[in-house]
Amino acid sequence: MDALQRLLAIEDLRNLKARYFRFMDTKDWAGLATVFAPDAVFDLREAITVRDPRTGTWNPPLGGEELVFRGQDRILEMIQTGVEWRVTVHHGHMGEIEITGNDSARAIWAMADITIDTSSDPALKLRGAGHYHDTYVRLSQGWAIQTTKITRLLLER
Repeated sequence: MDALQRLLAIEDLRNLKARYFRFMDTKDWAGLATVFAPDAVFDLREAITVRDPRTGTWNPPLGGEELVFRGQDRILEMIQTGVEWRVTVHHGHMGEIEITGNDSARAIWAMADITIDTSSDPALKLRGAGHYHDTYVRLSQGWAIQTTKITRLLLER
């Protein structure tokens, strides 16, 4: 891959991640399906916990394999179930993108998110920050997320 192709691939990956966040927040499930590879894996084991910087312990404890979702259909079901009735705002930025082959890449994205469950009284609000750790594959229709893992630095309820 020459320098121009590398830069074009990086821009395509930036746009892919932007679409992921927008489709999730706008509840565009058909659009969201287009960002994942058919055999994608979404790892949420560290998404609902934060490591204490003084002790190294996880609070709450790390999740198990039940928080690893395999396959595009299962991932979409998990996301839709989790955010369908919530107001969500996700920001991803400062992508550290590395092209690892003609049809593969990886990236780490800084992220911040807010979710509000408006069905509860008072509304349950969650605010967090951390990173997405992604790998990508280029398919016949373009780049897709192959694996993604969320890690947290901050989680306020």
